[in-house]
This record gives sequence, C-alpha cells and structure tokens, in this order.
Amino acid sequence: MSYKGYKILAVIPARSGSKGIPRKNLRKVGGFSLVAHAVKFAGSLTWVDKVMLSTDDPEIAEEGRKHGAEVPFLRPPELSGDFSSSDDTWRHAWLKAEEYFEQKFDLSILLAPTTPVRKAWHVEECIKKLVKGRYDSILTVSETDSKYHPLKQLMFEDDRIGYYEEAGRSIIARQQLTPVYHSNGVAYAITRKCLVDQKTIIGSNTSAVVVDEPVVNIDTEQDLEKAQFLLCR
Repeated sequence: MSYKGYKILAVIPARSGSKGIPRKNLRKVGGFSLVAHAVKFAGSLTWVDKVMLSTDDPEIAEEGRKHGAEVPFLRPPELSGDFSSSDDTWRHAWLKAEEYFEQKFDLSILLAPTTPVRKAWHVEECIKKLVKGRYDSILTVSETDSKYHPLKQLMFEDDRIGYYEEAGRSIIARQQLTPVYHSNGVAYAITRKCLVDQKTIIGSNTSAVVVDEPVVNIDTEQDLEKAQFLLCR
C-alpha cells in the first residue's frame, strides 16, 4: 500500500566496518541484531513498497534476508570505507533497487541500524511533511543540550584555551542562546529528484522533524547499553 500514490523505497545501510564497536550492525539489543531491528521496523510500515539492505558483508546480508529485506547486491568497496559518502551510498542503493525491482521509486527513507530506538510516527511524520510541504528532503533532529552549544565550545591550541567562536565571550546565561539542533539518525526521507538527480541529501529546500523523546545513535558500548535500556523499559 503506497502513501498517496507515491512509490516508496526503504533503504537500510549496514557496512561491515566500525571503529568503535567491531561488527556493530550484528550486535544484539533487545534480543535482535541492530540490522534485524531496522529491517523488521521497515517491514512494519505498511506504506513502504520495498525494503532494500545495502551492505558489503555477506553475513550482514544474510541477517537482513532472514528478517525480510531484499539484498540483491553487495556494496562495492569504494562505498564501504570510513569516509564513504552517505549520499553516494543511498543513491547507489536506490538505482540498484530500481534495476532489481524494474520500477522507479518516487520517495525513499533511510533507516540506519545504529538508531534502533525509533517509532513509526517519527518516520511517518517525515514522509507526511516531505509530501505536504513539497520539500526536497526531511531529516529527524534533536535539540542540542545548551552545554554543547557552538557558542560555548572552546579550543585548546598551543597550550592556551580560547573560544571557538569569539561571539561566545558575550554569553552570560543560557537564555541568550538560540536553540540549535543535531541530526539524530532516526530517519531521513527524500525525493528522487534530490538524491538521484541532484546527488545530495540536504537539498536547497530541506526541513526537519523534531524528536523530543530520548533516542540513541550507537557508536560505543555505552550507547549499546543505553539502547538496551530504552528498548526494554
């Protein structure tokens, strides 16, 4: 069942390499691997037409297939390194999906396995806003704690400390700070024109869905523990 007639592809990026946690995408939280969580979640979205897993690893590919993802290819090495572009990886998966399924997709969502604490409404709001607002793309964000605001950041250089932004010297109270946000990795939604044609995730007409609930983007063992707590509470 498509959303308002749009053909929608869910892409799950899951490369083998990880510096912080070896074989991270196969680690388990709440009884399932991170890959399994992402695939099962994507499969639960009734308005998603196809679910494609993009990986360079045969074991991850098999884990994805086991839980319902299509994995008709292994990602090439040039798209699997530490500095590989998310834009290029997603675009590659989209074009491979169109070739494999012999159809074009209008929209796509990206669901990283490293953010297992997500809810259906987070992703549905992205698609709704993308379509209703005629945006290029939508991403989920969380408000950044004021302690980490750019105007409160410092640099330590040549054994001296100083403000990263000189404007920070005038900040006395947090009430002076304009709220800032960071991408939390829960979901991205995008049009074909933006990603396939313009080759970018953040287009000239991009907006966001703010997630006020606790989420975690897993990079460390401590993040895994936090995800376990959030999933099982």
